[in-house]
Amino acid sequence: MDSLITAAARALAAGDPLGALNRVALREDAPALALRGIAMAQLGDFARAKALLRSAARAFGPKEAMARARCVVAEAEVALVSRDLGWPEKALDTARATLEAHGDTVNAAHARHLDIRRLLLIGKLDEAGRRLGRIDPAPLPPASRTVHELVAAGIAMRRLHTKAAREALARAREAAREARIPALSAEVDSAALVLDTPAARLIERGRERPLLLEEVEALLASNALVVDACRHVVRARDTTDDTVVSLATRPVLFALARTLAEAWPGDASREVLVARAFRARSADESHRARLRVEIGRLRAELRPLADVTATERGFVLEPRPGKETAGREIVVLARPADEAHGEVLAFLADGESWSSSALAVALGASQRTVQRALDALAAAGKVQSLGRGRSLRWMMPPAPGFTTTLLLPAPLPGG
Repeated sequence: MDSLITAAARALAAGDPLGALNRVALREDAPALALRGIAMAQLGDFARAKALLRSAARAFGPKEAMARARCVVAEAEVALVSRDLGWPEKALDTARATLEAHGDTVNAAHARHLDIRRLLLIGKLDEAGRRLGRIDPAPLPPASRTVHELVAAGIAMRRLHTKAAREALARAREAAREARIPALSAEVDSAALVLDTPAARLIERGRERPLLLEEVEALLASNALVVDACRHVVRARDTTDDTVVSLATRPVLFALARTLAEAWPGDASREVLVARAFRARSADESHRARLRVEIGRLRAELRPLADVTATERGFVLEPRPGKETAGREIVVLARPADEAHGEVLAFLADGESWSSSALAVALGASQRTVQRALDALAAAGKVQSLGRGRSLRWMMPPAPGFTTTLLLPAPLPGG
């Protein structure tokens, strides 16, 4: 490896892409192409980065399997940060196996972290946690340990384990300090903001207040019956067990449950229930008949947790009587802001650009449904599109959350 390649690799590892480009910008050999690709990725030009990394992989000879594998890992990271969730997992897995076979355990661990970060992004927390547990961060360099702890913190946050998240962030902050890479330290600070930013709203007895993630965790561990508008479930804790009734596929029933919970301890009128559940301006006899049917269905769904009782003007939600439910409150846990297509906005809030196909994968919805939501949000000025055709991406102004640095934990080319 010549001196310019070595210097460029060191510049990239220190988070200085412009310094790396100053050394290899005019070179077309395979190691230089690979380093230029990583530099362009760090500068945010993902399309150019992907093209350069693919050219580098083709330029490396058949005996340079490890260098080609590193290019695949780098391209996978570009795909992750550009929210291309359709990149081939098998190619990354093959590259990881190649790196492990050649003794490059650091870049092999980096490949594993990329796979886990993708699982975290699409909500597969259990599998992400299992795979992360198989990685021992102790022998890794500081930059890699930082990434490991950021992933651990992300899993803990999604599981509402805030103490574990703070501990992981503290370890990440220490590792980033050892790495001496400002961008990495900034990423840790950005991740930590999530714990100090309102994550939801509590609606209780006609009043609202914002909740931090720790307060959401405490609420779900309390005796309250929670109508969770973030996940569209109704839940309550008895001793140490949670009873959860999912209404995610029953939007009418959930709308009724939320309306009743917001009215508690009073009742909700039939007119309000019809307006919220059926979006009707006034309740005629057909609406009232349908309301009776849907209330009967809701009563059956919520039987383990609560009763739905008729009153003179409407219906009231009451916790099931019993020793465990004495003094139980009924509350609503809502998103920080109620607005249409909130799930799409939640993914776009990371500040990255997403394709509609990637959003469909992450949301478990059809691409056409996601596209309609994006069009509506664009018309309202809440999102904007970049590019055209297959390169079309959607984004919104960044909010506190995870960012991603594109750093391989060891110089890419060579062996």
